[in-house]
Amino acid sequence: MQSVPRAQNKVNIPFKVVGNWDVQSKTLKEKFSQLTDADLKFETGKEEELLKRVETRLNKKREEVINIIQKGQPKV
Repeated sequence: MQSVPRAQNKVNIPFKVVGNWDVQSKTLKEKFSQLTDADLKFETGKEEELLKRVETRLNKKREEVINIIQKGQPKV
């Protein structure tokens, strides 16, 4: 019997923007010059849209983008 590879379990890590997003987004633009204001536009409750835009622009996985953003957030 041949084993069929299973789809990887993609567990979406919950993500929330914490702290002053204006300051964080400026820091991200300094680190990643390819990010635009449109990429970093954030509206409360639309975290997933923000993540998708940044993932696409940086060509990184969701988890990597979350880690990048969380490094700039204040510790709660």
